[in-house]
Amino acid sequence: MIQTPYYLIDKQKLLKNMEKMQYVRERSGARTLLALKCFATWSVFDLMSQYMDGTTSSSLNEVKLGKIKFGGETHAYSVAYSDAEIDEVIAHADKIIFNSIGQLNRFADKANGIARGLRLNPGVSSSTFDLADPARPFSRLGEWNADEIEAVLDKISGFMIHNNCENSDFALFDQMLSQIEEKFGGLLSRVKWVSLGGGIHFTGEGYPLDAFCDRLKAFADKYGVQVYLEPGEASITQSTTLEVTVLDTLYNGKKLAIVDSSIEAHLLDLLIYRETAKLAPNEGDESYMICGKSCLAGDIFGEFKFDRELKVGDRLSFQDTAGYTMVKKNWFNGVQMPSIVVKELNGTERVVREFPFEDFVSSLS
Repeated sequence: MIQTPYYLIDKQKLLKNMEKMQYVRERSGARTLLALKCFATWSVFDLMSQYMDGTTSSSLNEVKLGKIKFGGETHAYSVAYSDAEIDEVIAHADKIIFNSIGQLNRFADKANGIARGLRLNPGVSSSTFDLADPARPFSRLGEWNADEIEAVLDKISGFMIHNNCENSDFALFDQMLSQIEEKFGGLLSRVKWVSLGGGIHFTGEGYPLDAFCDRLKAFADKYGVQVYLEPGEASITQSTTLEVTVLDTLYNGKKLAIVDSSIEAHLLDLLIYRETAKLAPNEGDESYMICGKSCLAGDIFGEFKFDRELKVGDRLSFQDTAGYTMVKKNWFNGVQMPSIVVKELNGTERVVREFPFEDFVSSLS
């Protein structure tokens, strides 16, 4: 039995997302790029690269990872490039997208050997969290003035627009895309490609894929552009679990169970956005608050139901733990880093990475 804690990536579940990805590519003509900021576990890139066109990044390290480990098209984006990294970014990218006109003007000559793009900010988004809203007041994410953008069109061949966030509502996507057309329509027809970014939950159950594909194709045909999508969560949703073990149980007004993991260290987004983990199964007459083993008082996965009392040694399985988890895991409290395990298409489970004490030591100095 594999020692917990570990992330378990199930390739059969991942394949279901990839098959939807392929359907969208074929029906709409859009190209799909894995957003490495969400998921960068390259041990399963062998499967994903068969169904996606490449990667998009947010840093030099991600650009290099995409180029070396995934292949296909490698798009580079960063909120700001530094002089020390720009040459290496360009050397590993097929397209480079600048966040501002200032950065575009500064580095355009250096990047004249690859396709150059500019991020647009349409001023609307689907985010319900101010923390993650790219259209929040005074946002630094992209340019919004059409006249200023038009003045630099000769330096770019495309745009990137990322204003969706966990958006599972096709009608909302359609509405916001229409708003983008109203604001930037005069510019869209003058470039060769447009990336609509990520945050569109089109691999979710019940999502109207055909309507989505038809909308993308109509957009591409209207403006004569190649459309790109940058799915992160949509690529890996429901594919991964975090497997943990109960270390102790106690009662302090509620039944508590402490596990060998931590949301602060292993599921950080739950803490940032004050969300509850997903546990399966979650039914029965026994209710427990599942707690992490770090010293943080609020290190709590949530309250869940069980069909029996929990005991030391019981295994629990937190669901849907691929996106923004492994890319954010950390060594807080020195809590043991979860191993990474891949369940192959034939059902066999393979430990692809463990994190011994030496990794903890080397993360510091």
